[in-house]
Amino acid sequence: MSEREERMSRARPLPEAIWGGGALLAIGLTAAVLASPGTTLEDFHQPGSQPFSLVEYPLVSNACQFCHGGYDEHAEPHAHWKASMMGQAARDPIFHAALAIANQDAAFAGEMCLRCHTPGGWISGRSEPPDGTGLIPEDFDGVNCSMCHRMVDPVYVPGVSPMEDWGILASLADVPRDTHSAQFVIDPFDRRRGPFQLEEMFYHQWLESPFHTESRMCATCHDVSNPLFERASNGAYVLGPVNARHPTGLKNDMFPVERTYSEWSESDFARGAIDMGGRFGGNKLEVSSCQDCHMPDVSGFGAREALGARYRDDVPAHQFAGANSWVLRAVLAQYGEASGLTEESVEASEGRTRSMMERAADLEVVRPLGAFDEGTILVRVVNQSGHKLPTGYPEGRRMWVNVRFFDGAGALIEERGAYDAVEATLDGATTKVYEGKLGLDAAMSALTGKPMGPGFHFALNNVWYSDNRIPPRGFTNAGFASVQAAPVAYAYQDGQYWDGTVFAVPPGAARAEARLYHQTTTREYIEFLRDENVTNGAGAVAYALWESLGKSAPVLMALSRIDLSSCGADIDGSGEVDILDFLEFFDAFGSARPRADVNADGLIDVLDLLDFMDAFGRCVG
Repeated sequence: MSEREERMSRARPLPEAIWGGGALLAIGLTAAVLASPGTTLEDFHQPGSQPFSLVEYPLVSNACQFCHGGYDEHAEPHAHWKASMMGQAARDPIFHAALAIANQDAAFAGEMCLRCHTPGGWISGRSEPPDGTGLIPEDFDGVNCSMCHRMVDPVYVPGVSPMEDWGILASLADVPRDTHSAQFVIDPFDRRRGPFQLEEMFYHQWLESPFHTESRMCATCHDVSNPLFERASNGAYVLGPVNARHPTGLKNDMFPVERTYSEWSESDFARGAIDMGGRFGGNKLEVSSCQDCHMPDVSGFGAREALGARYRDDVPAHQFAGANSWVLRAVLAQYGEASGLTEESVEASEGRTRSMMERAADLEVVRPLGAFDEGTILVRVVNQSGHKLPTGYPEGRRMWVNVRFFDGAGALIEERGAYDAVEATLDGATTKVYEGKLGLDAAMSALTGKPMGPGFHFALNNVWYSDNRIPPRGFTNAGFASVQAAPVAYAYQDGQYWDGTVFAVPPGAARAEARLYHQTTTREYIEFLRDENVTNGAGAVAYALWESLGKSAPVLMALSRIDLSSCGADIDGSGEVDILDFLEFFDAFGSARPRADVNADGLIDVLDLLDFMDAFGRCVG
C-alpha cells in the first residue's frame, strides 16, 4: 500500500457540525481543475517527521489546561494561546477559503497548507483528503501545545541538545537541512520540551530545549516555500517534474511565499539584543528573537502554584500577537463556544494586536529640506519591528499612509489616501501603499489558463511582481537578496529601515495630519476567495463573515501632526527652531537614526548635514 493509499484509508470524515451545518459541503468540480498542472501528493512531500510516525500521538490542548490554565490570565499559557491565531489556525475561515482554491489550482496543494495550520491533524495522517474534510474535532486545536513542545531541533548540538534528540534524528529517513515550510521533527514519544530546567518535574516527561528560545523554531512555519517550483540558474522559478519530490528540499531552491524569519535573520536583531526602550519584550529590556517580542516576559507562574510551580519574572506569555485584526472574531462568530473563545478573550486579544501594531512603527511628519523644501511635507514611516513592515503571507495584507490638510479654521481642504469604509476601497490614485504582490509568469499562465501578472493563486504563483514593504534595521540589499526577500520594483538603501513620501501642500493649508493604517483582508482578496472557489462554500462563508464584521476595518498604527507654518529645521517639532533642534539633528545624524534623513533620499550622509545647516541658518537668521 502506498503512502497516499494508507493515509486515505485512515482518514476519518469531519463531523458536519464543525462546518456550521454543512455550509462547506462540496458542490462539485469544474473545468478549472482540468487546468491544474497535474500534481500529486509526492510533489508536496517535505523532509522531517512523517504522518503515522509517532508512537504517542499529540494530546489536545485541554489536556494541558488543568495545569497551565484557569488561574492567571496575565501569565498562564493556555488562555493567551487559545485566544491567538496560533490556537485558531485550523478554524481560520480565510485559511479554509484559500485552501479550497489551492487544491483547485494544484491537486494536493492542501498538503502544504494543512501541515502548518493543523500539524497535529497532519502528523496523525488526517490531511487526506487535502481539503480538510478528513480532520476530526481535536485537529482544530491548530498549532497546539503538544506539537510545539515536542518539536526537536533538526540540528543536533552535542552537550546542548537533549541527548534523546540524537536518536530521533538518526532514525529519520530525511532530516531537514534548513527550517521552513513545516519541515518539523516531532519527538515520537510524549516528551515535552521548553526553555527552562524544571527540577522535580514528575507530572510528565520534560526536557530542557534551547531550541525553544531560538527564532529558528519559528522559521518552521514563518518561512514558507512552494516545493512545486525549482530555482533556475537565472533566478526564475520553474515548475519541476510532476509526481516527484523537490530535489533538495531547501527553501532557497523553492519559490518564496513568505520570508518573515529570513527577514529577521538579516536584521540587526539577529546579530544581538537591542534595547528598544521597553517597546517590546515585557520584563525583558533588550530583545532579539521572535519569542522576545511575540512571547514577552511577564511575572507570574507558568503552571499552577499548588502543583509546585515557582514564581518567575521571565514567564513567556503565549500571546503571539501579530497583525491579524479581525479573523479571531470571525472564528468566534462561526464556531461559537466550540472554539474555546469568548467575547472577553477575543476583545483582550484584539487589544494586544492593536498594541503590537502601534508599537511596530513610528510616523514622522516634517518639512523636507533640500530639493523638496518648498510647499511640501515629508511623511516618514519608521519600521521598529524585526522584519519587514508589514510582513508575512502578503495576499490581502497592506499598510498605507493617509494625509489630511486643514485650513486655519480647522476645515478639511484635501485628503490623500482616503479609505471608503462602506465600500472597503482605497483611493488608489493618491495613496502610498506598502504591500507585496505575487503572480504568474507567462509559462505558468499558458499552462494553467490563469492570467499572467499579479494575482492571488497561492499554489501557482511563481513571480514577485512588487514588494515595497519596509525592511528592518540592519537591512542590506545583498543580505535580503540572499534569502529571497529583496525589494521588488522599489529601492531601499543599505541600512534604511524607513521610507518617506513627499506630499505637495495645497493652497490655504495651515496644518496637516498623517495616519498609518494596516488592513488584514482587502476587498480584492476576499472577493477572489468568494468568486474563484468552485469546489465548496468556504469562500462564501469567509466573505459573509468579512462583510458582517466590519470588512476588515483598518487599524490605526500611528498618527502625527505638523503646523505648516513651521520651518523645516524644526526637527523636534516644538514649533520653534533653536539649539534643541541643532542638538537633536546631530544626535540623530551621529547614530544614523531616520530623523537625520532630512532630504528624504533614504541615506544619512553629508548632504543631509548641508541641507540642515542651510535650513537652520535661514530659519534663525
